[in-house]
This record gives sequence, structure tokens and C-alpha cells, in this order.
Amino acid sequence: QVQLVEPGGGLVQPGGPLRPPCAAFGSISSLYTMVWYRQAPGKQRESVAIITRWGSTDYADAVKGRFTISRDNAKNMVYLQMNNLKREDTAVYFCYAAVPGTGSWGQGTQVTVSS
Repeated sequence: QVQLVEPGGGLVQPGGPLRPPCAAFGSISSLYTMVWYRQAPGKQRESVAIITRWGSTDYADAVKGRFTISRDNAKNMVYLQMNNLKREDTAVYFCYAAVPGTGSWGQGTQVTVSS
């Protein structure tokens, strides 16, 4: 079982950066594909960025060129570097580990983009 914690949300001005981390505890999390999701008020949860155990990445069209997902397997950490943030990026961001058969979710962290 993998437990995920995302401690790094907050308030940021439009155009600013934020880099929330996701810490993984428990089983060998370095083996799993990791995904950042987000859910804005009144909207469905959507995938934002994905990184495989080998480091291959993919992004939602809305964040391509602005967001970068990375991982440090030695530290069991996944990061989401968010640049040039827009008001429409305001959402709760969730870290997800694609554990076969179950999957594991973090509790989510609020990111608010506002002046």
C-alpha cells in the first residue's frame, strides 16, 4: 500500500509559479506510474500530468508548456512545477499512484490563483 501526501498548495498571483510536492510512503512507489489530477469547483476531476517509472511524461493540453512533472525515486517524491499560472488553474490538486489493482490517492492540496 502506498500513502501519498501533498503539502505544498497555496495562493499565488496570476503568472506566478508554484511547485507542490507529493511524498509517497509505504511500498515501492518508484515502480508506479504517478499522476497529478485536479478538480475545480463544479467540474470533474481531470488528469493534468503523468510520469511513468522510466520518466516518460505526458500533459493535458491546457497545461502543456507551463507545467512540468518530475520524480525523484530515491526520495519517493513527485513534483509538479507550475509556471505562468492562470486563474483557471485554481483547483484542488491530487497526487495518484497507479498501484496495480487499487490505485492510491493523496488527500489533495488547494491551489488558488488570484490577485
